[in-house]
Amino acid sequence: MPQFIVIGHDGTDEGALERRMAARDAHLKVCADSVASGNQLIGAAMMDDAGKMNGSVMVMNFDTREDLDEWLKREPYVSGKVWDRIEVIPCKVPDTFAHCFPKK
Repeated sequence: MPQFIVIGHDGTDEGALERRMAARDAHLKVCADSVASGNQLIGAAMMDDAGKMNGSVMVMNFDTREDLDEWLKREPYVSGKVWDRIEVIPCKVPDTFAHCFPKK
């Protein structure tokens, strides 16, 4: 199954952190559901030097890039305008780390 690194960069405007915090519970619920379904392998908040969240990084499993794009449309940090730029990078997690991830 294709894997993708998704990097969501938060907006830098004055209300960016407030939008993130408003959408965070819904985002974490979507992440938990995605882990349970086997579509998300791992995720983390990115931090600036002051320890403030300013983005997200995730490793995702989807059958196609189009399936990932459909998932992104429903991601609360997208619909809540938290991320202002998203990078998607195809990747392959080696079998060495397979023990870290749920079985699909």
